[in-house]
Amino acid sequence: MLALKPNCECCDRDLPADSAEAFICTFECTYCAACATGRLTGVCPACQGNLVQRPIRPAAALARFPGQTERAPIKAACQAK
Repeated sequence: MLALKPNCECCDRDLPADSAEAFICTFECTYCAACATGRLTGVCPACQGNLVQRPIRPAAALARFPGQTERAPIKAACQAK
């Protein structure tokens, strides 16, 4: 099950579990749409994998399986960009 991290790992923007603005790689590094398509050009700075839009968990499922609440740290690789 996806962790649904609550923030962008580049700019720390809030990304609620129901956000259509969240992008992830296969390791679930999480970025906002602006960072994913702009500064990162669709490539995860940590694993070099592609970034895709994160699926949205339906509201009924979110009630039972909420997203992660602990904020992800800003990636050092992203800060270097």
